[in-house]
Amino acid sequence: MDSRRFPFADRAAGALLDADGRIVRWTPEAGRLLSLRADEVCGHPARELLADPAAWTGLLADRTAGNWSGRAVLRSGRGEELGIVFQVLPLTEADGAAGKPTGEARYFVLAAPDGLVAQWRQDEAFTRELFLQDRVGLAVFDDRLRLVRTNTHLLPYTGLPPDLRGRRLGDFLAAADATAVERQLREVLRTGRPLVRAGDLVRTVQDPGGGVVMAISAFRLQAPDGQVIGVTALFNDVTELHRSGERLAVLHRATAAVGGSLSVTGTAEELAAVLAPGLADQAVVEIAEPVFTGEEPAPGQDGRLLLRRAAVAGSVPDGPGADPGAAGPGPAAAETVLVDADDLPAADSPASMTAPLRARGGLLGRVTVRRAPGRPGYEPADLDLLREIAARAALAVDNARRYTREHRAAVSLQRSLLPPAQTETAAVTTASVYLPTDSASGIGGDWFDVIPLSSARVALVAGDVVGHGLEASATMGRLRTAVRTLADLDLEPDELLVHLDDLVSQLLVEGGNADGPEEDGWSARHRSDPFGATCVYAVYDPVSRRCAMASAGHPPPAVAAPDGTVEYVPVRPGPPLGVNGLPFEATEIEVAPGSVLALYTDGLIQSSGGDLDEGMAELRRRMSRPGAVTAPLPELGRELVAGLPAHRLADDVTLLLARTRAVPAGSTATWSLEADPAAVARVRETATARLRAWGLEDLVFTTELVLSELVTNAIRYAGGPVEVRLILAERLTCEVSDPSATQPRMRRARLTDEGGRGLYLVAQLSSRWGSRYTRRGKTIWAEQELP
Repeated sequence: MDSRRFPFADRAAGALLDADGRIVRWTPEAGRLLSLRADEVCGHPARELLADPAAWTGLLADRTAGNWSGRAVLRSGRGEELGIVFQVLPLTEADGAAGKPTGEARYFVLAAPDGLVAQWRQDEAFTRELFLQDRVGLAVFDDRLRLVRTNTHLLPYTGLPPDLRGRRLGDFLAAADATAVERQLREVLRTGRPLVRAGDLVRTVQDPGGGVVMAISAFRLQAPDGQVIGVTALFNDVTELHRSGERLAVLHRATAAVGGSLSVTGTAEELAAVLAPGLADQAVVEIAEPVFTGEEPAPGQDGRLLLRRAAVAGSVPDGPGADPGAAGPGPAAAETVLVDADDLPAADSPASMTAPLRARGGLLGRVTVRRAPGRPGYEPADLDLLREIAARAALAVDNARRYTREHRAAVSLQRSLLPPAQTETAAVTTASVYLPTDSASGIGGDWFDVIPLSSARVALVAGDVVGHGLEASATMGRLRTAVRTLADLDLEPDELLVHLDDLVSQLLVEGGNADGPEEDGWSARHRSDPFGATCVYAVYDPVSRRCAMASAGHPPPAVAAPDGTVEYVPVRPGPPLGVNGLPFEATEIEVAPGSVLALYTDGLIQSSGGDLDEGMAELRRRMSRPGAVTAPLPELGRELVAGLPAHRLADDVTLLLARTRAVPAGSTATWSLEADPAAVARVRETATARLRAWGLEDLVFTTELVLSELVTNAIRYAGGPVEVRLILAERLTCEVSDPSATQPRMRRARLTDEGGRGLYLVAQLSSRWGSRYTRRGKTIWAEQELP
């Protein structure tokens, strides 16, 4: 039987013919094909099956010696014509059972429909060409995953045995790679689900280098009876496509990474972290020294530029291409090197590449990548990728440089507008912490202040201007100046906030009317929207040991008592500054000496991302720790802000800590006088005795003159009762209080005037003097420095 012509012998129709061409036997498949039973055809001439019996003569004329075949058209039992391809096999004596003649049977005829034969021929051509082509690797495995047949290009590189039949993948592939591929093929055998383009790294045992990436597709092979006989796999080399995809992914990751930071060092670190291991085993980013401070780098007279190693990621062992000085982010990360600003080598070796960081025509630095010994060298496409990444990273570095310059200017401006970090007065000792935000919108408008007032009192202020940038800093400076000016008037806290609110409202009006035909483009782009602000203003009196405060939309101050308990002042917050027309309410509390007052902005209690209540609870917890209230204030301030991301703050953090002091009762003296001119002499005598008791004999004369002038004026122009008070603290303060609300005014007396020189004498004899309104009138005070 010619199996090349009739591979479907099990599905072909068959008949036995005698020497005269009569049908002797008839197979069931023949009956199904022609819809004729055996009893209907056996004994009849085969030519009766032809659609045209006259064609029988032509068929016999085409026969040859031995097997012969041809094509005929039959008529089925249903009367339909059916084209078939047939093959005739003459039977000899050897074809009989046990070598005996077959008797009357002389020919065996196989026939199949035209369509079935055409399909087989297509399948045969497809299979033959599939194993002859060399673009896709093809392998047929048996059910034990042994190779049965392959084409010549199963794996297009060295390391394969010449004959693969009967071998397993593990015989010539790296163990890990063979196991991974066989796991997937075994799953196809088990489930019958095809495998479609699964990417696997394939390396041979003899050539364990970089290997190739194969896209593997596989399907299960089954016999006609359904028995699993093996699996066919197609191996397609997609190494270049895979590498192109990896390069594109590295480019995308690098672009996203360097675009998310406004820090020069942070940008360099993000870039190095993407390149190693994305493109190298080690990545080194070096930045020109001036860039770190926001300046534009300029080569020296010799054309060379000093670079500082800003970031190192990964490492390479000793060997070709290794850089011992760049083994990690330790001390080597601060090394510097001089390079030619106009001539940077692109590749030092096949395992090392360098690309410049250039922006706006200037060299900002360079990035170098290295691969460990034994790894494949870089290709031209890798260098193109590194240059593209370096070009994008250079723009990010330049943006970070420009932001650094503006941020440093804004921080310098804001710090110049703030008071010293530590102060000491008779009423309090203070320490402060200020952490500017590092966001893209710039620093905020937070501020604090410690303002000495009359009579040894002190004002503590904390405020926050809405917004960020230079505009917020400038507004903060205006508000701080305004608060100092209003504080010099010795206003009550709630009254001071009313005046400050009026000022902010005027600034809002001015900001709303800023548009005009003469406004240039820069002003229009950089002018911020109308702003608002919050503020808390507290006045502490070390004599009475009481603290009065008022809030304009600001978080309440915290008070840590000497016993360690921490409470928030129950101040009623008024509206933020700028709302205008709404009142503010003052709250007064008694503060024990040695207590710690904490004034802060919302950046301190919002930094963790939680709500204000959670932030305030955390602040209370930290202030309540044992020993916190007695700790040095600078140390306590650092502890309270510990854990905040100093370079990733969403808002400025301002904290003012004040430890209260008290003026002892023995350091004050108070006398009440009637409106009698004779009382002036008595108060001089009493004050002189008190000064001598304090050891201030050097101030007796000037104090007598000051008290004489002030008491005389009070009795003459305000009436009684008059109260006189001396306070010994950092300075000697003389106070005279009367029931009149008229403020005194110093004037220059003419030569012919008999009076008008009293306040002039007071101003000349004292270091500072003034007056303030009280609930019962006014108080005039004068301070003298202690000898």
